[in-house]
Amino acid sequence: MKSQDRINRLRTYMEEQQIAVSMIWEPDNQYYVTGFRAISYSRPIVTLIADEQTALIIPELEEAHAAEKARVDQTFVYYEQQDNRGKEQTYKEHLTKILKEYPANSCIGVELGVLPSQVYIYLVSLGFTVLDIGQEITAMRAVKDAGEIELLKIAGRLSDLAIGESLKHARAGISELEFDAYGDRLLLEVASKEYPNELIGYEDWTCSGITRSAMPHLYSSTRKFQKGDVVIHSRQVWFNGYRAENERTFFIGNPSEKQKDLLKLAIEAQSVAMEMIKPGIAAKEVDLASYEVFKRAGYGDYVNHRVGHGLGLSEHEEPYLRFDNELILQEGMVYTIEPGIYVPGVGGFRHSDTIVLSQTGSFSITQYPREIEQMIV
Repeated sequence: MKSQDRINRLRTYMEEQQIAVSMIWEPDNQYYVTGFRAISYSRPIVTLIADEQTALIIPELEEAHAAEKARVDQTFVYYEQQDNRGKEQTYKEHLTKILKEYPANSCIGVELGVLPSQVYIYLVSLGFTVLDIGQEITAMRAVKDAGEIELLKIAGRLSDLAIGESLKHARAGISELEFDAYGDRLLLEVASKEYPNELIGYEDWTCSGITRSAMPHLYSSTRKFQKGDVVIHSRQVWFNGYRAENERTFFIGNPSEKQKDLLKLAIEAQSVAMEMIKPGIAAKEVDLASYEVFKRAGYGDYVNHRVGHGLGLSEHEEPYLRFDNELILQEGMVYTIEPGIYVPGVGGFRHSDTIVLSQTGSFSITQYPREIEQMIV
């Protein structure tokens, strides 16, 4: 789906809800409809969609970038140098002028989940009615088209290469950061050679040792691997903005029998979820089926997160695979499947793979081996 098709779908929703103009604030949502993404948003950037025109309010330092990338009809620039004191100096000056074109009782569409409260108060103070468009954009982004899925597949392949390269070098005595760097280096070399002039990024972190691995989200540190460590390595790679997530738990040297059993349990829970997920079932069913594996084994109390989250332009995306989510899954949705179990004094155990829902069921775009035999290094 091209940007114009996305804008047209949003305009249809706006017409149904009698929204005069929509203001998009969240960076990934802006990228989704305009193709433009900045590095920093400390200077506010605003996308406006009306029934016939699209506009972008940007700081001066993004003017050339937006001219190259943003698919909008008009840009409004604000300045922060003293030589430009006669021009607009804040985004709000432009926004006020634009909104004056609409009657004070008009309905303005915003993403209520992310819009700063001071901006909300400002819109209400002008007499506008404010209506949420965030969930409509979420629903649009949740179902990926064929082009988006192709980008995700490339990201998945690159993540497999990076994880494999890091695991080749896993050994006692190297730090978590050094371990990450092996995969980072290969990822950047392959991406630069095979995909010239594309935008590629990554994020990774490693939690090693019994204590650190039992805390699901920690940045990589200078801690060195030791024999007997349980290690969780997490990696996201994005290609032209679209992310694949790939995580593996492995051991430095021979694990205890209990540690082996817990990783096998996590792999079983992941397999159950991966086999179950498909269009037509409720999101909650995937989470509940995976959790039941842990509960039957007596470890239900050691599960502290949902089985998976949506993935695409953002690190985590709605809708989520949670026990209370009644949403019926659709073809084109993309999810991580990452059931985890965290037992104090023993370690944390979690694999994550990125799954695309297809007409025939689902398939994984991350293919690095998952079985315990490959996880002992």
